[in-house]
Amino acid sequence: MKSLAELKAIRDKMQANLGLRHDEEDKTRIVVGMATCGIAAGARPVLSAFVDLIDKNNLTNVTVTQAGCIGICQYEPIVEVTIAGEEKVTYINMDADKAKEVFEQHVQRGLPIAKYALNTVMDK
Repeated sequence: MKSLAELKAIRDKMQANLGLRHDEEDKTRIVVGMATCGIAAGARPVLSAFVDLIDKNNLTNVTVTQAGCIGICQYEPIVEVTIAGEEKVTYINMDADKAKEVFEQHVQRGLPIAKYALNTVMDK
């Protein structure tokens, strides 16, 4: 059994982690599918384009992460963009040029691009 001091330390650590998660909720998050299917379809240049654009624009409120298989391989490369307080948008069949367009329109201006979005394709 743990001592009361150890339990308090664990509680404090977990509360600090929850605070970090809360801070991340105020950020824009870009997730690039980097499983084997995504990489084979060209996800590396897409990921690089987002990272370069974020660095070039000195944005600290935007994070880019990699994900494994998103589960819809026929639409790779896949990118998910989540802006704080808004619904996630999943972009499909991405390339570096489309990534730049998504960055400029959606990430910087808050205007999702329907023609690249998954739900647009699925509605047809």
